[in-house]
Amino acid sequence: MSFTGKYELQSQENFEPFMKALGLPEDQIQKGKDIKSVSEIVQDGKKFKVTVTTGTKVLKNEFTIGEESEIEMLNGEKVKAVVQMEGNNKLVTQVKGMKSVTELNGDTITHTMTLGDLTFKRVSKRI
Repeated sequence: MSFTGKYELQSQENFEPFMKALGLPEDQIQKGKDIKSVSEIVQDGKKFKVTVTTGTKVLKNEFTIGEESEIEMLNGEKVKAVVQMEGNNKLVTQVKGMKSVTELNGDTITHTMTLGDLTFKRVSKRI
């Protein structure tokens, strides 16, 4: 199953408390909470390029499954992480105590991030 495509955010849960826990400033949280972000994913075998555009902020990450890569987090911090593939539709990584799971089902991507007992969930549909 290929992740390649463009996806628009449909819904999200726990955005504000999760961004606060990541240390984002309140003004950025308020600006970002109602913007429908668009994610563009290009998959070439085990290589991925992910571009997330939220208003004027563009977050770009490139990684290869099973290899250490530098990933830019939502708060702009760059960290080293290894992304693993589970089955043929799930990308999983652990970064700084946070677990990130991106699951593709048909034309829907569900991205769940868990930090301690706080879970942030985003659902996007292919456009």
